[in-house]
Amino acid sequence: MKIFYSPECLKYSQPGHPESPARVSTAYEYLKQNGCEFTKPQMCSEEDILLAHSPELLASVKDGTFMDFDTPNYPGIYDIARLSAGGAIAAAKHCLNSGEKAFSLMRPPGHHATGNQPGGFCYFNSIAIACLKVQKQAGRIAIIDFDCHHGNGTEDIMMGRQDILYVSHHQSPLYPGTGLKTINNCLNFPLHSGITPQEFLDSFRQGMRKVTEFKPDMLAISAGFDSYRLDPITNLSLEQETYREIGNIISTLQKPAFAILEGGYSSDLGECVHQFLLGLEE
Repeated sequence: MKIFYSPECLKYSQPGHPESPARVSTAYEYLKQNGCEFTKPQMCSEEDILLAHSPELLASVKDGTFMDFDTPNYPGIYDIARLSAGGAIAAAKHCLNSGEKAFSLMRPPGHHATGNQPGGFCYFNSIAIACLKVQKQAGRIAIIDFDCHHGNGTEDIMMGRQDILYVSHHQSPLYPGTGLKTINNCLNFPLHSGITPQEFLDSFRQGMRKVTEFKPDMLAISAGFDSYRLDPITNLSLEQETYREIGNIISTLQKPAFAILEGGYSSDLGECVHQFLLGLEE
């Protein structure tokens, strides 16, 4: 599997902030030790960003004038966020052109960035940008989001687009407090904090049946690993092996698929990602 990664994405941090360079650097080292190979992505263009975001949002990140408590205004974050979105685009294009699955191991994440506002550690919505970039070539796209938090940004951008289906399985109640019900082309599966791995998988299979009914030509996956039982900021209980099952369920859909990293703040992130990629390749 082609994995897109650049150490440039490690060049921002804030003491105590859970979205730290260490979470991705340790995942990179683990995957490298397990035989994975990596390709560096390129920054996306401003035109790419404007496929999903308003000019005002782009300008606020570029100029450093945005305000969000959880999403600090780091020096250089504009270019790093463009690089993360570029990784998602590269994964989508590789998937389409080669027929192989692909993964982007980049930060910052993106699924909380709405059309007009950054938030939740996210500046630009990488999965939305990538899907809109390749949609003419790809056709119908189903976005599968299994991050522990609802992807309110992806829902905001994709709402009402009949050639795109958004399906999210997420803990509720939890930040950002959205995703409580299905609306139009955005299917939401809110899950209580005490749910077992098997209950999660049962719900996930239900969601994948909806994906099958949609008859997508391509799958785009917001892969969040903060539903892991040892994650420090959430309260779900998935095991490392659960992510392999998630990947395997997606693989059985037999569609071109690419995935990008969203959340996941445990020191075991590399192991969780590896299990998911193994399942996705089965």
